[in-house]
Amino acid sequence: MAPEITPDDCPCGSRQPYSTCCEPCHQGKPASSPEALMRSRYSAFVLNLTDYLKATWHTSTRPQDLDLTEAPKWVSLQVLSSEEGEHEGTVHFRALYRAGGGWGYLEENSRFVRDDERWYYVSGDTREGTLKPGRNESCPCGSGRKYKACCL
Repeated sequence: MAPEITPDDCPCGSRQPYSTCCEPCHQGKPASSPEALMRSRYSAFVLNLTDYLKATWHTSTRPQDLDLTEAPKWVSLQVLSSEEGEHEGTVHFRALYRAGGGWGYLEENSRFVRDDERWYYVSGDTREGTLKPGRNESCPCGSGRKYKACCL
């Protein structure tokens, strides 16, 4: 079973306290980089903060409605690469989620723009798949234990 998020753990996996990592962004502080914004948006998906997600989505691509009631249970995030220019940035990430009795992943190359000193999510090229961890691999839930001794 996945570990519960405590006030000491940020959902984005930074190993920093939520209060100093993503929470300031969720409370209105501008993200310092495209990666920081992407991490705060991932945490917002975990915490079901739809208003924050819409507020950080660029107006040129922002959906009118955002319903997370059918969203999967997100369990971990891996930032694979991140690039930042003066007005544009990209982040390549993989997010793992619980799907019924198994695991899935969403991998995305996200594009961000800086507008009025704030970073915004614009769009992403995504792909999804099924994750099949081996018995002796680390558990996808992020516990640090082997899959066979945790969520198998």
